[in-house]
Amino acid sequence: MKLDLDEVTVGYKGVPVLKVVSFSLNAGEVLCILGPNGSGKTTLFKTIMKLKQPIIGKVFIDGDDISSWPFDKIAGYIGYIPQNYSPVFSYTALEMVLMGRTPRLGMWSIPNAKDIEVAVESMRSLNILHLKDKAFTKISGGERQLVLIARAIAQRTKLLIMDEPTNNLDFGNQALILSQIKMLTQKGMGVIMVTHAPEHAFLYAHKVLMVKDGHVLAYGKSEEILSEENLSKLYGLNLRLMPVVSENYPSFKVCIPGVV
Repeated sequence: MKLDLDEVTVGYKGVPVLKVVSFSLNAGEVLCILGPNGSGKTTLFKTIMKLKQPIIGKVFIDGDDISSWPFDKIAGYIGYIPQNYSPVFSYTALEMVLMGRTPRLGMWSIPNAKDIEVAVESMRSLNILHLKDKAFTKISGGERQLVLIARAIAQRTKLLIMDEPTNNLDFGNQALILSQIKMLTQKGMGVIMVTHAPEHAFLYAHKVLMVKDGHVLAYGKSEEILSEENLSKLYGLNLRLMPVVSENYPSFKVCIPGVV
């Protein structure tokens, strides 16, 4: 799987909110998107999923322009996990995961034993099978995120888009979610992830896209883009990067405010 955006401008009713975005993402890679709130990241996601048409530019999957793709084909390639999701009805965790099989069903079809097996195995792979009969609305935030990741796994997608997946999670659940993202990429899934923590990008990103004020500030390999200069421009602060000595993460750095 390869995703390419070619000079894509996104917005509403012809009014741009994020202009001229170009990037590529291969199977097994993580692209971290960094940027202030309101910089057009969610609108970009909707455009990639064809929920909105780009004002200009094109989106390609495996070299094919997706503008003519039906939605069920899009859903076969792309899974999406929003910032906060709470269904209207009190579905069980297993029922939530089973919804990931919808793009694989024919019209008027209902999930069969095979679909249930896939959903159960998806939950087992994330060690959350014990949640299967619990109400999705009653489990913790970290558990909900894991259930939604399991739904994407059951969907058999090749690309997972995650909008602030660690938002409002405690430190332990953040680490758990990020470790599962790493596991998915090791199995060949491409991941696009919005985060407000540069440290997440240092740890997991192969590529970084920085957006601010409706424009791309920087894009490229994480080790090239995550500089003090770029991060200071992005957040409008005097920031410093402090290296952390670790055998497991030789290039890891912590981003802290500089001395004013």
